[in-house]
Formats: sequence, structure tokens, C-alpha cells
Amino acid sequence: MIEEYQRALATMGASGSDTIDYVFKLCVVLLVDAAEFLGISYEEINVWLFVVILPCILIYQTLRILYLKRKIRKAAD
Repeated sequence: MIEEYQRALATMGASGSDTIDYVFKLCVVLLVDAAEFLGISYEEINVWLFVVILPCILIYQTLRILYLKRKIRKAAD
């Protein structure tokens, strides 16, 4: 398990901001723990979150906003 943390944390470059580095390390630890709990790798959970789930949420939100804008315009007329 420690090796997984070290391998994941080694992917980070120094950002120059201690706060950003701290938040990144915290997120890596949470992702490694979540991956272990789900029985998948750190890389796999990254792909699921940032290549599959996040784009789906963003597309849904965009479509929902457009729908609600149209609904408001129709109600105002």
C-alpha cells in the first residue's frame, strides 16, 4: 500500500505553492484509499473520475442550464 502512495505522489511536480501541493497530496491519498476500497488501481480510478464521470456531469449540467434558460424565457413571454 505504501508503494502505491509513493508511486502516485511521485507523479507530482512542485507547483511552487505549498497549499496546492498539500491539496494535491491529500487528494492522492484519498484516491489511493478509494481505489483500494473499490479494488481498482489509482490510475483506473483517475480515468473513471476525470475521463468518464466528470465529462458526463459537465455535459449534463450544460444541457440542464440550456433547458432551464429556455424554460425561463418561455415563462417570461
